[in-house]
Amino acid sequence: MQREPPLDPQNPRWSETSDVIPMFATPVWKIELEAQLREGICAQALAALARLRRDLPPLAPGQGWQSVQSLHELDDFRDLVACVHRVVPGILRFLRIGYDAYQVTACWATVLSRGAAHATHQHPNNFLSGVYYVRTHPGADTINFHDPRNQTGIIRPPVVELTAENTDHVVVRVKDGTMLVFPAYLQHSVDASASEDERISISFNIMFSSFTENLSKPLWQPAAAPTRADA
Repeated sequence: MQREPPLDPQNPRWSETSDVIPMFATPVWKIELEAQLREGICAQALAALARLRRDLPPLAPGQGWQSVQSLHELDDFRDLVACVHRVVPGILRFLRIGYDAYQVTACWATVLSRGAAHATHQHPNNFLSGVYYVRTHPGADTINFHDPRNQTGIIRPPVVELTAENTDHVVVRVKDGTMLVFPAYLQHSVDASASEDERISISFNIMFSSFTENLSKPLWQPAAAPTRADA
């Protein structure tokens, strides 16, 4: 059997080219609203949520509250929903998706008091999910995204530095007026709030309109029926 010639230790060059090919990306889109629009949405949202919570007692430490899931149907949230409709078409174009009919399927507010957290979860039966931050504070201004590839947890060698290529979760820092949009399958969580002030966010889901009529057909084409000559 012919042996490969040994590498010349005096010549470190041994390959013509080298590259890293990124595959199967899981993008998260981050948008910061401009100040005037952000302030208007904040005022509308806080007033509406105050009305929804007026008969409820204040949240105790460790408690959270979520609203009904139809906030997108209320006039108080029309400016926020308009922003969502400005963002989503661009995401569909970025993903080269050839179907652009979609709808907001749900929209709800989440309020977390000091010590309250949100366990790891995702949003089934939707294509995209998003969250808009009305009120954040130091110690209550992050969200965690978790690696959707469960099989990567089988082997966890030690690393000398965490990077996007070797970590199993990414912490994204947010502020008032930040909107994040991400695949609905992407698991996410919120750490316990360390702020005395309430953390207020508004989440939403996006799904293709008329999915069963237009998108749920098989991706493959049926084989052509044989002709008499082929039989």
